[in-house]
Amino acid sequence: MDIHDFPAPPLQPLPAPVSDWLEVGDGHRLYFEQCGSVAGLPVVYLHGGPGGACSPRYRDLFDLTDCRLTLFDQRGCGRSEPRGALHANTSAHLVADIEQLRQRLGIARWLVTAGSWGAGLALAYAAAHPSACLGLVLRGVFLGRTSDLDWFFQQASQLLPDAWEALAHQAPPAARGDLLAWLHAGLHGDQPQVALARALAWDAWESSMSQHCSAAPRPEPVPAEDAAALLDKYRLQSQYLTNGCFWGDAPLLARVPALARVPTAILHGREDWICRPEAAWALHMSLPNSRLQWLHGCGHSPFEAAMAQALRQAVSHFARHGSFASWAEDFSNRNAP
Repeated sequence: MDIHDFPAPPLQPLPAPVSDWLEVGDGHRLYFEQCGSVAGLPVVYLHGGPGGACSPRYRDLFDLTDCRLTLFDQRGCGRSEPRGALHANTSAHLVADIEQLRQRLGIARWLVTAGSWGAGLALAYAAAHPSACLGLVLRGVFLGRTSDLDWFFQQASQLLPDAWEALAHQAPPAARGDLLAWLHAGLHGDQPQVALARALAWDAWESSMSQHCSAAPRPEPVPAEDAAALLDKYRLQSQYLTNGCFWGDAPLLARVPALARVPTAILHGREDWICRPEAAWALHMSLPNSRLQWLHGCGHSPFEAAMAQALRQAVSHFARHGSFASWAEDFSNRNAP
């Protein structure tokens, strides 16, 4: 199926998002929803994390008049059940879930859009199922390399020394050289208050890196529902990160040759402190036919105005042209001063 096989406008938008559940085995079931135009370009969005979730706000990143958007929460995440479950939860399981969801929806091929951890997962999915992908739109690329984790938990202290010290001083001196291991041990230990303290410490550091300033910790006491959600998120995230994202012997950049014929657009904020711009560049260099656009003044969040506009424009460009061959020119024209 080619992009031009989709009917031309006018398209009939769905009156409201339609949600459902997908049983994927191992006691897991995924929450998913569809919105936009039934006859539009099929698009799936993969959220960040690991351990994140989708929200209604993600719909605003797309022009729903010309795409059929699928949002879903990955295993153990958000509204998927059981939330926080670690059993049968690896990147291979998530890749299989995405493919099962595509088949359940009767979609022949779709445009895979993703951000942060989701961008890495999108690469793993597309490498395993290139024939199912019309293309990729990747934002804030995370590759899950040892160097990426060392940057976030250790080396980024040079950017926010005060915020990093607020995290590190909670660990004994001998543990400060590997904060991820220290966080993981406490999150998965048998002391609930220790686990919550480590989740809160991680959350404050992540917020600081996202906001480019020393973010104040959440006021205590943390409501029970919020505390449970934080624990589920960071337990799952630490499980993935301490296991190399379960990439095994096939790191993501070693898989990208399988994507040589998959149109790929990469968007990355020049001031992204969480996922370094170097990761986007490394991916671009490994995928010669990819298109990379730097967003000046943007950090990691997809909801910064320029990044949100760029994401929306990239998908709309693909909906019109079926490729990113002329995307750089279109992007420059639309963003000219």
